[in-house]
Amino acid sequence: MRPTRLEKPAATRNNLKTIATLLPYLWEFKVRVILALSLLVLAKLANVSVPLVLKEIVDALDQPRAELVLPVFLLIAYGVLRLCSTLFGELRDAIFAKVTQRAIRRVANKVFSHLHSLSLRFHLERQTGGVSRDIERGTRGISFLLNFMLFNILPTLLEIGLVLAILIKQYDIRFSIIISLTLLAYIVLTLIVTEWRMIFRRTMNNMDSKANTQAIDSLLNYETVKYFGNEAWEARRYDEHLQSWEKAAVRNQTSLATLNAGQSAIIAIGVTLLMLLAADQVIDGVMTLGDLVLINAFMLQLYMPLHFLGFVYREIKHSLADMERMFTLLDENKEIQDKPDAQTLDAGHATIRFHHVDFSYENNRQILFDVSFDIPAGQNIAVVGHSGSGKSTLARLLFRFYDVQSGSIQINDQDIRAVTQQSLRAAMGIVPQDTVLFNDSIYYNIAYGRPEATQEEVFAAARAAHIHDFIESLPEKYATIVGERGLKLSGGEKQRVAIARTILKNPVILIFDEATSALDSNSEKRIQAELKRIAQNRTTLTIAHRLSTIADADQILVMDHGRIIERGTHQQLLATGGTYAQMWELQQQEEIDQHTQESTISAS
Repeated sequence: MRPTRLEKPAATRNNLKTIATLLPYLWEFKVRVILALSLLVLAKLANVSVPLVLKEIVDALDQPRAELVLPVFLLIAYGVLRLCSTLFGELRDAIFAKVTQRAIRRVANKVFSHLHSLSLRFHLERQTGGVSRDIERGTRGISFLLNFMLFNILPTLLEIGLVLAILIKQYDIRFSIIISLTLLAYIVLTLIVTEWRMIFRRTMNNMDSKANTQAIDSLLNYETVKYFGNEAWEARRYDEHLQSWEKAAVRNQTSLATLNAGQSAIIAIGVTLLMLLAADQVIDGVMTLGDLVLINAFMLQLYMPLHFLGFVYREIKHSLADMERMFTLLDENKEIQDKPDAQTLDAGHATIRFHHVDFSYENNRQILFDVSFDIPAGQNIAVVGHSGSGKSTLARLLFRFYDVQSGSIQINDQDIRAVTQQSLRAAMGIVPQDTVLFNDSIYYNIAYGRPEATQEEVFAAARAAHIHDFIESLPEKYATIVGERGLKLSGGEKQRVAIARTILKNPVILIFDEATSALDSNSEKRIQAELKRIAQNRTTLTIAHRLSTIADADQILVMDHGRIIERGTHQQLLATGGTYAQMWELQQQEEIDQHTQESTISAS
């Protein structure tokens, strides 16, 4: 089975590129960003000043009792600096909150909009569960990345720099060397082990997306699972993905424990060496007791953020791994795009022309061969043919879900590739064979054809589609929820909702893709009469299976294996005695046999 695009291992994006992608969203609130960074610096300056004041307090108290004076000012300064280091941090978080949340909102909306701009080819290959999980993890990763990278990595590095500068200026160079070597060993260990551990994280993400995809796909096809009694089979498939995820998660956790142990060992060795050196210098009279307390306080102050720095770095790498799959979606190329100079479609009195159209979904599988026909303004052209002959592909090409390989499709002499997709699709309405509804109310699904329509216009469309009385008979009427993909409604009811939705849109061009295929004979006749009424004075393409529904079409095209093999009116094609005449005779005989069978059942 050929893997889809989203099943391929996500290419490791450049981390700097991923971070750079976020910068425009941050700069939208540049005043807040600058203010937050200023508060960050002030908080760290206050934090580094605390041990300096503590040293002065200890030295002031380390005097003979006769000379002892309570250093009130220093004690107050100590308390104020402690407060400021926390207060500035909280103010920074409050000011930056809007920046973070707006960035998450903007990126998530951009990905969502981009997915809707991709071609039908992408969406036929995508896995909905995996995509939704990628977006969820990616937006969560943005929040973590922004907060911890700006407010943990940067301030920790700033604090390390300030501490080293103080130690180099005031104390033996050996203190700075020990701290520098400790930091270097810590960072090297963290980088090496974390890069190794990312393999497990990516595996976890991949398995998580696959498990979610399979779960959603299974739940969407709940009835099919029940029909074939495959609940246990689905559970096993789901558990296979979870099993792979479990193995990666266990290895991820054990490698984390190894990393934490190594980091703690490095810090312990560094602190021990520092305290031995400081104690030796206090004994020799080179340093005061306050100096010993200062170095100890600095190490404690560095130890916590440094230890946290390892955690933050790991989580930032995890966040980047989470985000890379989401940003890979943004890298997905738009197969169908408006040209820079695309014009608005002039759809009035629309005439459609298919001119020597060739098309294939895959390079080795051509669907349409040299298809040419016109649909004059206000006329109804019907297309018939066996399954797989290329009928529905015509509708997809007309909506420009795909572009033709050669030839052209024109509306009022405008190539549809030269007009905006929005204006093209606004001019057309379709009633598809397979109607899929949103998991919302019946009213919402009908109003989707024209969201700004009034309530009375929605009701009028429902009456025209002969579904208003049925809706009114429901306990919750138009507020009735139709369920996932409209599963709470029958096939005929869904089809009528789709017809009402198209009637409400009031398009210039109509496409009926076997629009009454899900209806019984009586309903089909009523709906067919209504479709004929709304199709009057509109340019209409009717794709049909039941030939009786298109007998009065202005022209009928018969397709076979992607080619038009016959064309003409119903009577002309019958007189020709070709493929259409054979199809007509076969369907007439099937209707006679069905009617006879129904009569026999009624008599018995």
